[in-house]
Amino acid sequence: MKLSSTALLALAISSITATAYAETQSQEFTPVTVNTKSAQAEATGFVEGQSISGTTRNWYANEQLKRGGKFAYRKDGVSTPTDRRINWVQGTIIKYNSGFTEGTVGFSTEVAAYNAIALERDRENLASNNGGAPGTRPGAGNNRTLTREGGEAQGQWSKLGLANVKARVSNTTLTAGRMNFSSPQVDVIGNRALPSSFEGIAIHSEELNNLSFDLATFDRNSPRTEESLSKFRSEYGDSSAEADHVNTAGITYTPFASLTTSLWGTQAEDLWNQYYFGASHVLGDSSVLSLTTGLNYYKTVDEGKKLLGEIDNDTYSLSLGLTHQAHSLTFSYQEVNGNEYFDYLHETNGIYLANSLLSDFNGPNEKSFQIAYGLNMAEYGVPGLKFNIYQARGWGIDGTHYKGGGYDGVQSMDGEHHYEYGIGAAYAVQSGPLKATAIRATYTAHRASENQADGSINEFRLVTTIPFNIL
Repeated sequence: MKLSSTALLALAISSITATAYAETQSQEFTPVTVNTKSAQAEATGFVEGQSISGTTRNWYANEQLKRGGKFAYRKDGVSTPTDRRINWVQGTIIKYNSGFTEGTVGFSTEVAAYNAIALERDRENLASNNGGAPGTRPGAGNNRTLTREGGEAQGQWSKLGLANVKARVSNTTLTAGRMNFSSPQVDVIGNRALPSSFEGIAIHSEELNNLSFDLATFDRNSPRTEESLSKFRSEYGDSSAEADHVNTAGITYTPFASLTTSLWGTQAEDLWNQYYFGASHVLGDSSVLSLTTGLNYYKTVDEGKKLLGEIDNDTYSLSLGLTHQAHSLTFSYQEVNGNEYFDYLHETNGIYLANSLLSDFNGPNEKSFQIAYGLNMAEYGVPGLKFNIYQARGWGIDGTHYKGGGYDGVQSMDGEHHYEYGIGAAYAVQSGPLKATAIRATYTAHRASENQADGSINEFRLVTTIPFNIL
């Protein structure tokens, strides 16, 4: 694959600094050795190792479009504009995990029932993007509350979110069915009342110390706010272009305790081939001063029938984070080299870029910079309480050289720019019957030039997640 000069420079800088950090720490290289411990040898039995657990999440979001942007809802059969949208959903998961059977080959199963209740059902508040007004993303409906045709909320709905069987030999596990999966290109996204999941077959192997392998193929995803299964499509491209299969493979290597690297390749059939390299390194002691360096690089090229047209895209982000006791300060730079969006699979969190926020800052040829500050109140006697604030700016968005295909519309982007800032507070209960309950409140504001796709919007979210154990 061909790397741009800027991406090569970022890779070189990251490699040099990571090596320097390792030398500064005087940390010995850890060789790859055969894992002498066997997870399957410690299997306790199908029934003996079983558990029933779950979570319930109260998810509230209040959005208001600015600078002329409008949502729309149906009133007496007529499309009616409004600048506000409110979604309020209670999502509950009850999950059963068996233990692995004993023996050379162990078997287990995982089943999870997902249920959602719409607490906000007013059609006006559940407005969707109409695709025609400034500041609305074309084709984007209400992807937060399940609605029927005409915009009526479905009061409650349920589905099997997970349903799979596992077979394990030593430290290698094969999973078949509907599952959670996490990688830089196919990753469960959990930023709604319920998460997504994927249907297919996956193998995860940890037969070697410091080096793990993954191989998977998927043909359907289970969306966050839908009852049925869907084919994979892209987040930003033509929504009618679908992949029959998504095939992915990757390795994760940890040569030092402080340095983790990963390399992945994913084929979305007839859409693209996408390659990823990531590295993360931590230097120092946060009680005095620590430095975290992160690099994420994606290379995307068209594949097969090229349903999204020609794609040739190099995108990377480089971040530097300083932590001193309760305080952290992070600087992140991100760059897209390509005449189309940097794109990823819809209903996944397959975008491990530092500046993926309310906006992904992934426009054609876009450059962006973010500065973020975090405060951990544990250092001041309030464990579990954290605050954060950030601002990000993107500039130089240019789609005028796009030749056409699955990203038509970017041709109007000529020097577009935007900025975003946000503030958040989170608290995790430390003890008692509600231990591990997480409460998070965020306020985000985004402002954009005329043809930047995300538009101008303010959003407030309040999310409370309560875990529980039944067995």
